[in-house]
Amino acid sequence: MTYVITQPCCADASCVVACPVNCIHPAPGEPGFAEAEMLYVDPETCVGCGACATACPADAIVPDWTLTDAQQPFLALNSAFYDAIPQGPRAPMWRMPAQRRVRRSGPFRVAVVGAGPAGLYAAAELLAHPEITVDVYDRLPAPHGLVRYGVAPDHQQTKQASGLFEYIESTPGFSYRLGVELGRDVRHDELLAAYHAVFYCVGAASDRTLGVPGEQLPGSVSATDVVGWYNGHPDKQDLDVRLDHERAVVVGNGNVALDVARILTRDPDRLAATDIAADALAALRSSAVREVVVLGRRGPAAASFTLPELIGLAGIADLNVVIDNGGAPIVSESPRDSARVALLAELAARPQRPGLRTVILRFHTRVTAILGEDRVRGIEIERGGQRETIEAGAVLRAIGYHGQPVDGLPYDARTGTVPNREGRVEPGVYVAGWIKRGPSGFIGSNKTCAQQSVTALLDDIDAGLITDPWVPAEDLLSRLRARTEVVDLAGWKEIDRVERARGKTAGAQRRKVTDRDELLTLAAHGASPPATRSLPWQRKSAVGSR
Repeated sequence: MTYVITQPCCADASCVVACPVNCIHPAPGEPGFAEAEMLYVDPETCVGCGACATACPADAIVPDWTLTDAQQPFLALNSAFYDAIPQGPRAPMWRMPAQRRVRRSGPFRVAVVGAGPAGLYAAAELLAHPEITVDVYDRLPAPHGLVRYGVAPDHQQTKQASGLFEYIESTPGFSYRLGVELGRDVRHDELLAAYHAVFYCVGAASDRTLGVPGEQLPGSVSATDVVGWYNGHPDKQDLDVRLDHERAVVVGNGNVALDVARILTRDPDRLAATDIAADALAALRSSAVREVVVLGRRGPAAASFTLPELIGLAGIADLNVVIDNGGAPIVSESPRDSARVALLAELAARPQRPGLRTVILRFHTRVTAILGEDRVRGIEIERGGQRETIEAGAVLRAIGYHGQPVDGLPYDARTGTVPNREGRVEPGVYVAGWIKRGPSGFIGSNKTCAQQSVTALLDDIDAGLITDPWVPAEDLLSRLRARTEVVDLAGWKEIDRVERARGKTAGAQRRKVTDRDELLTLAAHGASPPATRSLPWQRKSAVGSR
């Protein structure tokens, strides 16, 4: 028996650390790890112990005998990775580094702005040091960022990364200050006055635009906003998603484009058991959409979606997947894309089944205009010098994310990032996640990113570059509570409890609360009374993410 990785990798690499026979690659430090769409288990050296499955935060590793028909391609994919690598025992290639200790005794207070994967991985790395306590801020009353609001509801395994976040939240010295917006409720200089250091992990909040006529028509929306809509993001519940036409067009061919196309064409009864927002589920039940056309500017070999996402789309039994390459052959341009191109070629050869919803992956197209007067009626594209109109009721752009300026910090408008050196903006100010490196990588990529940024802080502490705060943290909290409703960890746990209970009643994973006022009301019922915080030497232990 061998274990098999069955979905896009979170890049957390916990499985690599857990494996006793070093059969999971590429490992951290090996060529290709940073760019890998997923990791691979060597079937020849796997001993079937299951340690990797236990360690995986996304529950994505399973024994081969449990694979479904849709997951079978992953078995061949894992084996193929090792075809060119000599088999047999390998020396361990990934060892746990010794715990670094700072030379100053502390205690140190650190603020982390952003409660998504980047912020929580940063908190975990900081809390691995018992001298450090962490307050995590976020403008929303509910944490977990893209795991809660960005992962597609039919990818519940990926959402299980929230279990790791719960572990981080339970670490001594961790606290939440949710519902607090930077620039509105708290300023950068106020954070600097109350903390030894501030980490900004605010992601890339906006999307790129097409820059074509008609883009502002009703029915033309960001796919990123649509993702937030069906995931229950409080800011996206009034989004004007037009589902009254049999065809929708998604511009872009990355994973977000495939996610949106898949959700718009999935059987709503299958989505009902997930954590999809109730209003979005109701809209999908009454949707007229039967076909989604996904437009890519380049050819199949240059598509941005990952192979695991394509395997997932191809494995949906009640869906036609059509490949439109303009009559050109589908050929690989490098060994790296060969498996993806081979699957696209196989999909192109599949017979279409009448009566099923359809996703069309159309390549070599350029959008020239979005058509309509009072609303979207279609889209004009150019291919091979010829212009063509596609009738559609909705156009969703999925052409990338872009970071926004952060209050009080420098900003590079071209990259949408805060200029930094290995996470350091200046001593006492650090960044991690997409605002640091741009919109790239997977959920677990933030772990390595956070480790680098935290190392920069530790270096600055040892160099004597970190100054003590001059405003007590409790004074800042009192000010914040006078300005807005602050949600603490107990408040979030009450929101989480209610959502899970409502989900259980509905036969679903959870039913998210999508109204901000209701979130705050629930949080107030579970909020902890003000209490004196324990000092680091009064804590029993401090466990990080390792």
